[in-house]
Amino acid sequence: MLLFFTLGLLIHFVFFASIFDIYFTSPLVHGMTPQFTPLPPPARRLVLFVADGLRADALYELDENGNSRAPFIRNIIMHEGSWGISHTRVPTESRPGHVALIAGFYEDVSAVAKGWKENPVEFDSLFNESKYTWSWGSPDILPMFAKGASGDHVYTYSYDAKREDFGAQDATKLDTWVFDNVKDFFHHARNNQSLFSKINEEKIVFFLHLLGIDTNGHAHRPSSRDYKHNIKKVDDGVKEIVSMFNHFYGNDGKTTFIFTSDHGMTDWGSHGAGHPSETLTPLVTWGAGIKYPQRVSAQQFDDAFLKEWRLENWKRLDVNQADIAPLMTSLIGVPFPLNSVGILPVDYLNNTDLFKAESMFTNAVQILEQFKVKMTQKKEVTLPFLFTPFNLFLIVLVISDIMALHFFFLVKDYGSWLDIGTSISHYVIVMSMTIFLVFLNGLAQLLTTKKLRLCGKPKSHFM
Repeated sequence: MLLFFTLGLLIHFVFFASIFDIYFTSPLVHGMTPQFTPLPPPARRLVLFVADGLRADALYELDENGNSRAPFIRNIIMHEGSWGISHTRVPTESRPGHVALIAGFYEDVSAVAKGWKENPVEFDSLFNESKYTWSWGSPDILPMFAKGASGDHVYTYSYDAKREDFGAQDATKLDTWVFDNVKDFFHHARNNQSLFSKINEEKIVFFLHLLGIDTNGHAHRPSSRDYKHNIKKVDDGVKEIVSMFNHFYGNDGKTTFIFTSDHGMTDWGSHGAGHPSETLTPLVTWGAGIKYPQRVSAQQFDDAFLKEWRLENWKRLDVNQADIAPLMTSLIGVPFPLNSVGILPVDYLNNTDLFKAESMFTNAVQILEQFKVKMTQKKEVTLPFLFTPFNLFLIVLVISDIMALHFFFLVKDYGSWLDIGTSISHYVIVMSMTIFLVFLNGLAQLLTTKKLRLCGKPKSHFM
């Protein structure tokens, strides 16, 4: 009886531990080779605005008087850049949202070991791949990207955590602090030769994290005057910062601007789940390498947002949130974040077909590198006879042969000419399909192992 009880307890313990080993193990891998597009990028620098807690409808819709709460951003949509909806994933929280935007992957479930407060496994990001990154905003967000950065090239400027008062009457001061400090930073750079030299380098990023809208949403709800007023304050601040950048760099046309949000918010002021008000966030892009507005007569979407926002004549380009990371890396020419699973949204790019093709190819190889490392790791801990790569072609070929054999025995040499011809034609069709599949497989093997010449350099497929 004691042996039976001990064995049962051990089995239950193994089952309990297996849950964490299967479902709460980090999917992140390390050891991949960095991949970057070998063509000159369109931008020298990128400015990323993240309005924490901003819903897509709150930015795009018009007020009761038919006016936009963000006239500068709306003018960008209509005259300067491209726009759409960024679809986030649960949990719709600030940490996983920013990781998806800047590193290109979604929630790491192993974060449960840290109380969902930080990523326990180091990861690569746009900031780490950049030559320099300067960031301003919340002390809850900025440190996690500086913590895992290699070298000393990610600079953070945060206000005191005590300023994040969710009961405050005016949370716009958090965003005002960011805008004022960015202006002071550039004013100081004019008198600091070392800093001036750094911010005139290429492959640099400026990140402005704006927490006021989220704070006002929690305190007063998104339908409140405070939340909507904060959107107007952010719009004004973005306008000033863009003007300052253009003036500082002499309107050289080498700056790309990205405006988005990490997550939305429910009508009652919460977030974390998967309601559309939480998962639909705005994405507005303009500047170097970005397509100009595209006028269209009709668009195919399953929602009625375009008509509600009166933007049905401006082409809407939706993306998944993790896709923004490869978009930003391709614009400034840095390697794609090693752990990114985002797919480059080429419809946003205003560049040559060659640049788009090279960028898509690099994106695919970067994702493939993760698979190769993961496969190697799995192979090392799996018995050889249990590790057999999946061969889809072989399965399809076997099924095709079985079908051909089946129709072979159904071939008739008696009856009407129609019956005989039909039975023979069925067999010939199936056999032709089998031969065609063999030909396609051989062609695929040839194309995926042959050296290609792109951009004047030989490049091999790794498939």
